Amino acid sequence: MLPLLALGVIVVLTVGYFSYGRLIARNYALDDSAETPAVRRADGEDFVPTKPFYLLGQHFSAIAAAGPIAGPILAAQMFGWVPCVLWIGFGVIFIGAVHDFSALVASVRHEGESVAEIVRRQLGRRAWLLILTFIWLALIYVIVAFADITASTFVGKTEEFEGGKYSFNPGGAVAAASTMYLGLSILMGLIDRRFKPPLWLTTIIFVPATLGVVWLGTKISTSFVLPFENPQRAWGLGILVYCFIASLLPVWLLLQPRGYLGGFVLYLALAVGTIGLFFGGLRYPGEFDIRMPAFKTFDAGGPFGGLFPFLFVTIACGACSGFHGLVCSGTTSKQIAKESHTHPVGYGAMLLEAFVAIIALTTVITLAPEGKLPGPGKIYGDGVGRFMTVILGKEHFLFAATFGAMAFSTFVFDTLDVSTRLGRYVLEELFGWSKKRKAGAIATALTLVPPAYFVATARPPAPGVRPAYLDFWTLFGTSNQLLAALTLLAVTVWLHREKRRVWYTAVPMVFVMTVTLWALIAQIRHAFGAIREGGFSFNTATMNGVVGVLLVGLAIALLVESSRALLGRTPAPAETRAG
Repeated sequence: MLPLLALGVIVVLTVGYFSYGRLIARNYALDDSAETPAVRRADGEDFVPTKPFYLLGQHFSAIAAAGPIAGPILAAQMFGWVPCVLWIGFGVIFIGAVHDFSALVASVRHEGESVAEIVRRQLGRRAWLLILTFIWLALIYVIVAFADITASTFVGKTEEFEGGKYSFNPGGAVAAASTMYLGLSILMGLIDRRFKPPLWLTTIIFVPATLGVVWLGTKISTSFVLPFENPQRAWGLGILVYCFIASLLPVWLLLQPRGYLGGFVLYLALAVGTIGLFFGGLRYPGEFDIRMPAFKTFDAGGPFGGLFPFLFVTIACGACSGFHGLVCSGTTSKQIAKESHTHPVGYGAMLLEAFVAIIALTTVITLAPEGKLPGPGKIYGDGVGRFMTVILGKEHFLFAATFGAMAFSTFVFDTLDVSTRLGRYVLEELFGWSKKRKAGAIATALTLVPPAYFVATARPPAPGVRPAYLDFWTLFGTSNQLLAALTLLAVTVWLHREKRRVWYTAVPMVFVMTVTLWALIAQIRHAFGAIREGGFSFNTATMNGVVGVLLVGLAIALLVESSRALLGRTPAPAETRAG
């Protein structure tokens, strides 16, 4: 059953790329004779024409974070696996990949500008201020959700093996491997900066070394067990300190080498998952059968349990992600050498991310339902570990599971410090601060204060208690997809002004806007219902309600500004080319 599911998804995604993806490409009238910003403004730093194969890998590693892993796992536990497969498969083809493709094309045809700058040109300065504020709030929830969920993977119960000869703590192993991996990235950055060795040499040294630190992490796992009453909170705050430091470091020291090594971790996890899907049942008959019900319920209970709309915002990045628009328009558009490359890079990379989501989904649906399942990081780590034993054998499960969990945290670290860095850029742009170290530090600190408050005041994990990251995750997914809807809204206005067809961006925009506003209003009602019952307090539910009101207000204001632009009440921008 599992190989058939994987094969079916691969066929659907492939057909989607070569049929609907090409249809969208034709509507954009991609023209390789048109000079792209990467060629026209090539400076060797920001604007660099890049071959599509290498750019696809860079772009894919930038967008494929923990969202397509945690979201499908959480949604499957709530509603069953069939609704998840359907939304991931068809949602990504008709909505998520269209969003990424459209954001990339729009940026290329607006001189490589960001989503916020495109909004300013198409909708005016007020809309620009609104979208910058919205992006900053959305980034805060990216940081808080991922910091808390990553901290949960660093905590585990110590077990004794071989009659007590040695102890092993799974959370400590992941924490050790992740910490050493970051140190390895810095070492690679320093060596590359100082000695400038050829890329093949650093690759054959540091990629195996990355697997080496995973092995070493299993040997020193108990040394990374924090002696605190709430170690998850301590790890969460420590991760935020890392975000502060990492987002201020020069990109050559950590961001670039970590992204390069992280790409290999991502591809290895993807390869291991694919091998496990197709051959796991052959090597270990019965152990990779689907054990989760295909469909559980339309209402999973709790404050946010309705399949409509919460399936969509829970899966989030696995099918559609507004964060991707920031990547497409922030860095990738400045490296597009030919317009035709936007199809494989923009549309194709999002389809690859959907397959990452499917692999994550299979790690939970093949588990035997023995009591309450652990968090998504632990599920994914153990699941990838089980897939990896198809190659290595069961005797290496501890190493394999540590690799899987470290892969999860690797994706998260990439997203965390990039989001923090983007939050700093947004505040610097919003307030017109000079891009100096002191101003950057202040902007970074302001971006991290709300996540630090959330992490510090979150209830500690306990048996039978709803994990805190679920409170953060729901609003994160909602704000992230609402950002996608607003990006599609800006692209639709641009296409309309250029007298081009708009149905392929307008229809997805209306659907995602409806679902996310529905989810936001439900969360606001829950928050203010809790206030009526227990009084006002600065807890997570209350803050989610306040932020939810702000997000709804910003979205409505942007809809008003878009209507003004469509009715011709906003001055048309300088000429751009839609197709």
